[in-house]
Amino acid sequence: MAKHIKLFYLKNCPFCRQAFGFIDELKRQESYGNIEIELIEESEQSAIADGYDYYYVPAFYVNGEKRLEGAVTREQVEAVFREALQ
Repeated sequence: MAKHIKLFYLKNCPFCRQAFGFIDELKRQESYGNIEIELIEESEQSAIADGYDYYYVPAFYVNGEKRLEGAVTREQVEAVFREALQ
């Protein structure tokens, strides 16, 4: 059973758009297709975002633990997906 992934982002963030591109690309692969990610738009859901300790978006959490934040690479996003599948 996959672990829970939360992704904090901002709509107009170029690094977030890049991360979403990596996510879309990875989710086309059979092994990652069923991974579910809870998306939290920081400015629209600030009450939730305020409860987490991060400074930059995108910020990825797996089972409540921060794994990545700020500008990310495809390889880093894939590592988060692999961890979620363990």
